[in-house]
Amino acid sequence: MSDIPTTAPVIDIQHLKTRFGDNIVHDDVSLRVQPGEIFALVGGSGCGKSTLLRAIILLLKPSSGSIRVFGREVLGLSDAEALSLRRRWGVMFERGALFSALTVQENVSMVLHEHTQLSAELIDEVAALKIALTGLPAVAASQYPSELSGGMRKRAALARALALDPELLFLDEPTAGLDPLSASGIDELILNLRDALGLTMMIITHDLDLLWRVADRVAVLGEGLIIEVGTMQELSTSAHPLIREYFHGARGRAAWEQAWNKK
Repeated sequence: MSDIPTTAPVIDIQHLKTRFGDNIVHDDVSLRVQPGEIFALVGGSGCGKSTLLRAIILLLKPSSGSIRVFGREVLGLSDAEALSLRRRWGVMFERGALFSALTVQENVSMVLHEHTQLSAELIDEVAALKIALTGLPAVAASQYPSELSGGMRKRAALARALALDPELLFLDEPTAGLDPLSASGIDELILNLRDALGLTMMIITHDLDLLWRVADRVAVLGEGLIIEVGTMQELSTSAHPLIREYFHGARGRAAWEQAWNKK
């Protein structure tokens, strides 16, 4: 794991509250993501992980609190200000969100056509570079999402998320639904991209193997709060009952043993 700088955080969330009617999703959530780190958010199903991601990337408005990204308060931004900020991050959604009627090349190129003034020829070259960067073979560029394996679709979605050279990357369940070999390939790709491009990453995942392998720090969300933040080694020794239940079940023990056997 890399050393985490002590500079200003890329993401700074303070006292965030989110509710839908009488349903309180986030009661008082605070966390910071530092430059260059791979920061993971975990918790049980329905605890509000994806809701928090949607709030950070401006897809929903929380009830109160503060979300600062790159030092800017994102709540209350104008459309133009929000668009400028969005260009600095990329998002890989859990199900990929690729357009089924477009090829992989067209999915990546579409972002460049929408947000840049590059020529069509240069857009094609940049899109091909992003596709290659994710480890996809050149032939995949002309294929449609339905023609790809699950792991290849994940990589195609990641290529699109990288289209605008983001500084910050959000990955929502990047290994969900993948076989162990494909998931391991995504783990390696995440590490390589962070190191090669200097990205800051925030990952939402249930994959304990992924957490042990790539996460610099992990935040555990539950009961509307961030229960604890730490390295996987630190969390594995936590006395909090929710954290112990999450990390010390059969799957958690297996992931821990595998991580230590690789050291």
